[in-house]
Amino acid sequence: MQNQLQDRQQLSDLVNGWMHRDLGEWEQLRELFHPDGTIEITWFEGLGSEFVNGSMRMGVSDFRTKHIITSPAVSFNEAGDKALLETNAMIIGENIKLNIGCECHNRFYDMAEKREGKWKLLRRQTIYDFGIFTFPLGPVAIDQAIVTKYPREYAALAYLLELSGFPVGRVFATRGSELEDKMKAEGKRWLAA
Repeated sequence: MQNQLQDRQQLSDLVNGWMHRDLGEWEQLRELFHPDGTIEITWFEGLGSEFVNGSMRMGVSDFRTKHIITSPAVSFNEAGDKALLETNAMIIGENIKLNIGCECHNRFYDMAEKREGKWKLLRRQTIYDFGIFTFPLGPVAIDQAIVTKYPREYAALAYLLELSGFPVGRVFATRGSELEDKMKAEGKRWLAA
């Protein structure tokens, strides 16, 4: 029981380590992933290390983000070296030149593995629950032709990403979608393997 409590604390620290992204602490962010760890989010799909490089580019752009993270719900495999994590989160973003912002409520869906006594992310995916536009300096016109290309749950975020030079390449899982069901079924198979 003590080991599982320590593992839960390490996994919680791992998830909360996402704050390194918001703070521009790139090497600490890189350490959250195993070398073969991957991430799939609106604007990026690939290795965690390449995601960090992309985040560095975003960090010097007009698009700014902050993530609010909660404690994860954790499921372990029998051996105790693999875990599925589902974590409520909120992405707050704004393009400072366009004076448009967004809030996007999502859930990180993570596969984590314990290797050499240390938990790191093997695969991070996201399920988008809902999102809204914000207007820091007052109302700004939204191009409906762009925003309606995306599922409502992350349309505001995708709109800002596209206009900021970080286009969304495909459809991602939303609350109650077939993609969410598929993601979770794959996660359960991985955990049981």
